[in-house]
Amino acid sequence: MEQFADLGLDQELLAAVARCGYTTPTPIQAKTIPLELAGTDVVGQAQTGTGKTAAFGLGLLQRINPGRNVIQALVIAPTRELAGQTQEELFKLGKEKHAHVQVVYGGADIRRQIRSLRRPPQILVGTPGRLLDHLNRHTIDLSNVQTVVLDEADEMLDMGFLDDIRHILKQTPTKRQTLLFSATMPPAIMQVSQQFMTHPAIVKVQTQELTTDLVDQYFVRVQEREKFDTLTRLLDVQHPRYAIIFGRTKRRVDELTRGLQTRGFNAGGIHGDLTQQQRTLIMRQFRAGRLAVLVATDVAARGLDISAVTHVYNYDIPQDPESYVHRIGRTGRAGKHGVAVTFVTGNERPYLRAIEQLTNKRMMPLKPPTQDEAFAGQLAQAQRRIQELVAQTDHTKYEDVARQLLAHNDAVDLVTAFVDELTKDQQRTLPVRITAERPLPRRHHENNRGHRPNGKQREKTQQGSSRKTTKRRTRTRQDGRKRAGGYTIRKKK
Repeated sequence: MEQFADLGLDQELLAAVARCGYTTPTPIQAKTIPLELAGTDVVGQAQTGTGKTAAFGLGLLQRINPGRNVIQALVIAPTRELAGQTQEELFKLGKEKHAHVQVVYGGADIRRQIRSLRRPPQILVGTPGRLLDHLNRHTIDLSNVQTVVLDEADEMLDMGFLDDIRHILKQTPTKRQTLLFSATMPPAIMQVSQQFMTHPAIVKVQTQELTTDLVDQYFVRVQEREKFDTLTRLLDVQHPRYAIIFGRTKRRVDELTRGLQTRGFNAGGIHGDLTQQQRTLIMRQFRAGRLAVLVATDVAARGLDISAVTHVYNYDIPQDPESYVHRIGRTGRAGKHGVAVTFVTGNERPYLRAIEQLTNKRMMPLKPPTQDEAFAGQLAQAQRRIQELVAQTDHTKYEDVARQLLAHNDAVDLVTAFVDELTKDQQRTLPVRITAERPLPRRHHENNRGHRPNGKQREKTQQGSSRKTTKRRTRTRQDGRKRAGGYTIRKKK
């Protein structure tokens, strides 16, 4: 088995790797790092959670000169969350190198970013829109960039960032190294590599490896009106430590979050309409364990790197199979077991088959839990929680009060009241209304790998059903497809 010492990394980076607890390189790291150190352009297929940040980050850190206060490497990411996490990882890996790494993204105070950029970092991480803002303000200089990384490139195409990326790369030297990473490899990605890269090496994951064997994948056949009750019962039966629930629209995320809170679940939701401060607060609570359930849209959840996630629930089946790969990549990380459950209504079976065709793996059917099974799950959780509290409590501190309670109450009655408080069974039956979304368009077999709507359109709240509104949405989807994959790509000369 290959070791990090075999990849050509210097002693400072080997010390950083050891400090961070990395033992052996992942496949994407073992294949990418030597190519990067050799100056080769690379197209790498890798999901979030496979170690791709370290795959390109270690090479960037070895190639920069910490003594030069100019931007020598640029990492472009599609979302604020991914950009922030990438900066944190590079900062952690670059401590021994004394590397200066900075991140810029929208939703944060640009004046503060400008002040920080007066001392240019060696590595700059940013989202396309905010990078363009700084270029237009002449607050960043990319003329000394040696390496550019396009992270989550397929998602950036979906979100319509191709023109922005083209403009940003024009500000970098023609002779540079370009690294492109993508969880999937649609034809548009290979076209982009032809335009922006020079004879790139392809490091590609085989189809059967797109989803890990550590994730048990299930589907539940359910009617739209039954989905929310089925979800809450599954949460009671499976009692995930950390769960992410995916909804198709912002409205769906808001309603699911409120509904889960109404029924006693410790849940929070994120989507593109929240401010950066709101999203940061919710993610901080989720990482700290103060929230057990995170509800999110595809775009808002992109790049979330939380190794403790045990369950992923696709409340709405993704419209394109590639998004499924991204979604369930949030669990089953770092050698840990994960569970993914996808809700499928009657007309969505073709979408399920398209996912199975892409991943080359059949999902197992899962029977929706009954109300009695959900209650049994609540009782089991309450029993475990009580055992934990008994082990953690300082009994001498409360012994007098306990004896007084026992003197006036039956012991079984006391424990019963405590169990009732922990199970929240009465909250579980409170009525919750979730607005039905418009059904997905009928999917034909020959179109299984067709164009995809962009990320902003997937989050768009669906309202009304008039013919005029439908026509407007149809035009929007067509425009989105043009942005995502319909460009005439010019090869790099």
